[in-house]
Amino acid sequence: MGLKGKDYRKLLEPMTEELVGMARWARTTGARIVVLFEGRDTAGKGGAIRAVRDKLNPRQCRTVALGKPTDDEQTQWYFQRYVDHLPSAGEIVLFDRSWYNRAGVEKVMGYAKPEQVDAFLEQAPIFEKQLTDDGILLFKYWLTTDQDNQEERLRERLEDPLKRWKLSPVDLAAREKYDAYTEAREAMLNATHTNNAPWTLVDFNDQKRGRLSLIRDLLDRLPDTHIEPPAIDFPELGREPKSESYTVIEPIADYPIKD
Repeated sequence: MGLKGKDYRKLLEPMTEELVGMARWARTTGARIVVLFEGRDTAGKGGAIRAVRDKLNPRQCRTVALGKPTDDEQTQWYFQRYVDHLPSAGEIVLFDRSWYNRAGVEKVMGYAKPEQVDAFLEQAPIFEKQLTDDGILLFKYWLTTDQDNQEERLRERLEDPLKRWKLSPVDLAAREKYDAYTEAREAMLNATHTNNAPWTLVDFNDQKRGRLSLIRDLLDRLPDTHIEPPAIDFPELGREPKSESYTVIEPIADYPIKD
């Protein structure tokens, strides 16, 4: 039985406060944080990212979700377009899919040649060691889901007009390649699960519980991030609050709500 919404929100609330503290710590210390969210289609990457960033300053915490490479990008060093999005001091970057596209969807769907995939699996640990050696805090999460849940979520996308945009031809093709994605993931883990940049697998069959597991793991792996927020003097206004006034144009009419 899945975790109920009210129970989920109650458990998430204190961790959200810790995430805000993490962001304050990063801004104060200049830490650079990168979190990769990988997994099968419908695993719940978007929801997990929203849970992490929900209360954070969007100018400090950025989500990166790159589309198909342009013609120019296809001629670049493979990691180049991702490097452009790495954090500066005090920033947090959440990758909704990442350079690991090459080891997953590009491999399974035949978008990359076998020699390109082999080169990636050899180079990725070197690239990530350069990041961590330079002080970037790198966290790599793979969200797991069984195929029965994947099928249910794909059908929900098909039937829900608010989610239909999420359903792509690649998603539908992936239904027949569940085992191929498993094999690709295991090859990826075997090559890129390293001491300096390990992978963490999180069960997302229950997406709410998965978000809680992921966030708790992320927070527990950070250094002590407790920094008291700066004191702010907030004196009394000293007069009656004023109402808005207009001389050029008036606000539009309120949205009608029936009692």
